[in-house]
Amino acid sequence: MIAFVEGEVDAVAPDAAVVKVGGVGLLLHCSPGTLAQLTVGQKTRLAASLIVREDSLTLYGFPDDDERTVFELLQTASGVGPRLAQAMLATHRPDTLRTIFATQDLKALTLVPGIGPKGAQKLLIELKGRLGAPSGVPAQGGSTGAATTASPGVTPWRGQLLEALTGLGWTARDAEAALAEVEPVAAESESRGESPQLPVLLRAALRSLKR
Repeated sequence: MIAFVEGEVDAVAPDAAVVKVGGVGLLLHCSPGTLAQLTVGQKTRLAASLIVREDSLTLYGFPDDDERTVFELLQTASGVGPRLAQAMLATHRPDTLRTIFATQDLKALTLVPGIGPKGAQKLLIELKGRLGAPSGVPAQGGSTGAATTASPGVTPWRGQLLEALTGLGWTARDAEAALAEVEPVAAESESRGESPQLPVLLRAALRSLKR
């Protein structure tokens, strides 16, 4: 098992990063929030999860062990593979996901691209209690004031996209201009009752910046 990868960031793409370790470039699939924290040429340490298939070995990278653990626990539910687990973590932070499953928040879970109401209901039942209690909430289930203020809301795609673009080296001014370019795409998704997909918005923003 590969627990973590430590080395110099060699490249950052919209959905993955290459980290150079001992002369070897390791490709790690990461969420936009994780990629936003990486800078080419700088050293990084990412928690890692290796997914083994008959025809492939795929590494997923995370900013810390907690996110890696939640990623692996999410896949204990039937129908949840690494891509969907990563989409859940790209939409909601680990502790927000704990709150969602603890409170059975159907609406918040359907904000994840690829999860509809029926699938969300099934996952809420399967994963309830598996991820542990949210921060500030006792294991017995009693809530505190700190936890009630952290209930999940609408996906903050604007902030996440801005962080991703500036993390990739664009100036805040350029990133804001790109946000304006992709806003119609996000608005179209929201008009259909869907949550804007951050990877799609990031690719569109990068295309607009490279014109």
